[in-house]
Amino acid sequence: MSARPLTRREIVGYGLGDMGFNFYWTNVSTFLLIFYTDVFGITAAAAATMLFVIKIFNAFTDPMIGAFADRTQTRWGKFRPYLLFMPLPLAVIGVLTYSTPDFGPTGKLVWAYVTYLLLMTVYTSVNLPYSALSGVISGDARERNAINASRFVCGFAGGTIVTAVSPRLVSWFGGGDPALGWTLTMVFWGIAAALIFAFTFSATTERVQPVQAEPSTVRQDVADLRSNLPWILLFFLSLIIMLSITLRMTSAAYYFKYVVIRPDLLATFMPAYLLAAAAGTACTPLLTRIIDKRKLLIGLMLASTVLSTAFLFVPSDQIVLMYALQIALGLCLGPKSPLSFAMLADSADYNEWRNGRRATGMTFAASSFAQKLGTAVAVGVIGTLFTTLGYVPNVAQSADSQAGIVWLMSVIPAGFTLLAAVIMCFYTLDNPTMARIQADLAARKSATLPI
Repeated sequence: MSARPLTRREIVGYGLGDMGFNFYWTNVSTFLLIFYTDVFGITAAAAATMLFVIKIFNAFTDPMIGAFADRTQTRWGKFRPYLLFMPLPLAVIGVLTYSTPDFGPTGKLVWAYVTYLLLMTVYTSVNLPYSALSGVISGDARERNAINASRFVCGFAGGTIVTAVSPRLVSWFGGGDPALGWTLTMVFWGIAAALIFAFTFSATTERVQPVQAEPSTVRQDVADLRSNLPWILLFFLSLIIMLSITLRMTSAAYYFKYVVIRPDLLATFMPAYLLAAAAGTACTPLLTRIIDKRKLLIGLMLASTVLSTAFLFVPSDQIVLMYALQIALGLCLGPKSPLSFAMLADSADYNEWRNGRRATGMTFAASSFAQKLGTAVAVGVIGTLFTTLGYVPNVAQSADSQAGIVWLMSVIPAGFTLLAAVIMCFYTLDNPTMARIQADLAARKSATLPI
């Protein structure tokens, strides 16, 4: 338990950190592919391949960063120092990633590989410790719920701001030159994120210290995760849901540019989704009082499947219906993040119950990789489909290309949310099971206290 109750400044300060991360994450997931194809000047297939390869490489860097953070010891704690020292390198790499050097095709591709690899690696070196920080700010379950609720509400708010403002900043900074506009836009977001991370660092304190006789090895941490079936299911759940969400977010820019022929609507369409997702997130604590987390997530995934499929039948001139479905999807998908993070905490309790060990950084590292891999697969699907259907940037698209874009907004992501619902049918850590596990853990800890 924490020494004193968390203050509102601490709860808000921690939550604001995720707004800063979305200044990068939402820009990458929504705009990076269309930046590469329509501004930077590489093909959809080359961009998709590059994004996928880098995500695979992150399979190795993410666990390494998580293990390193678990073993960091400073006067500021394990995780907070990363919020202080890494934002400046992150800002510089973000600007370089969205820069367009005057190179030939090969030089541009090399530039894209190097800068995007550095961006994802440095981003993870800040984001993973930030995620793990939520487990050591407080040991009280209700305070942790408040922390995570604040985080995801601020995260969705950050995503809303980015999708609404980034296109306008590009136009304003670029003055007709989108390449310059994107570079300066990332300067803006990098400075804003660094200031937010500095506030999160100053507002938070690491109170909870691990009670462990001797530290576990990295090999033990990995072995524990491999044998933790609930965590494995959550890994694939994160991958699949992120795949579905990224498919719709990334293809939305193409949908409004080439199908609806109203690219200006993207500045309100994505924020509508993100605001609805924030509302769904805010309702999660109330919903979990009524419905078991597992059952709630299954129901939300099934509802998302129906709503996403319905998008296939929306005519390109029915703008109101598009927005209505998008808002409904946001309400259904918003609770996913706090639910999955709560389930990750349950899987950590399950691991401690079985093995007597916890590895906070490694647990979040593997989950982070699942999300990155889901994003990469989504971009790979888009690139492959575009190549197959003959997508050509900045011209009117063929009927096949338009149909492919519509499928990326509807049936394809619907298939993945349906798969997510099926996966959760095998998840066993329901409320009664967790109550037994937590009671057993509490009894063990009581038994080890000195008399």
